[in-house]
Amino acid sequence: MKQTIIMFFAFLFINGLAAQDFQGVATYKTHRKLDIKLDSTQVKTAMHERMMDMLKKQFEKTYILTFTREASLYKEDEQLGAPQPAGVQMVFVSTEGSDILYKNIKENRFASQNEVFGKKFLVKDSLSTLDWKLESETKNIGNYTCYKATLTREIEVVESGISVNGDKDLDANADEEPKMRTITITAWYTPQIPVNNGPGRYHGLPGLILEVNDGQQTIVCSKVVLNPEDKVSIKEPEKGMVVTQEKFEAIVDKRMQEEAERYEHDRDGNSERIEIRIGG
Repeated sequence: MKQTIIMFFAFLFINGLAAQDFQGVATYKTHRKLDIKLDSTQVKTAMHERMMDMLKKQFEKTYILTFTREASLYKEDEQLGAPQPAGVQMVFVSTEGSDILYKNIKENRFASQNEVFGKKFLVKDSLSTLDWKLESETKNIGNYTCYKATLTREIEVVESGISVNGDKDLDANADEEPKMRTITITAWYTPQIPVNNGPGRYHGLPGLILEVNDGQQTIVCSKVVLNPEDKVSIKEPEKGMVVTQEKFEAIVDKRMQEEAERYEHDRDGNSERIEIRIGG
């Protein structure tokens, strides 16, 4: 009997160590629904097709999430970027996107390294509290049983479109108050992987989030490797001007306005201007 008790406590101790060392690597694919409207007959069909193809590639990417129970690192899988059509330059800026995103679940904080208009920023702030509603619906993703959770959020409505040679139709309502709408975010998480984490800024569910859909973008996990032979490395990013999330958003808004004014000032009557706006 004494030997059995000793073996039992030894078993608990070993499993406790395993829990502390628990780690994994999850691969996610992203896809965005595109609804781009042509606002000028000056955009030729061939050019429009090249733009749409590039936009499709821009939003169909692969991301890697390396995680432990306490922290994670989320970044794009290294690959060649989508080529841009000749004579066209597109700049994608998102205040919630990240070149490298570090989340510390235990300390409820994140560090997001972003490069915007050639300058690096390191956004450091607290993780948002996500008020998930747990649902009873289930489905399988790969070999994992997943449970549904939903979250409502208000977002600013940004009109989508393409303008050429200074068309004013997209800017007609620029001075109006921003329009807001409520969206429902649906997530699927699995308690079989007991980490309070997920892709991007998503977290806060009793299991790894394997799929997220906000009505426009879908992020779905295509592969999970638990406790890989090569130990994962989770290092918090350190490069860039340190700012809060609120400060970063203000900087981006100001730079976007400055860029718009500069392009308007530099534009001559014979040059072709192509502007692409993507919104929710």
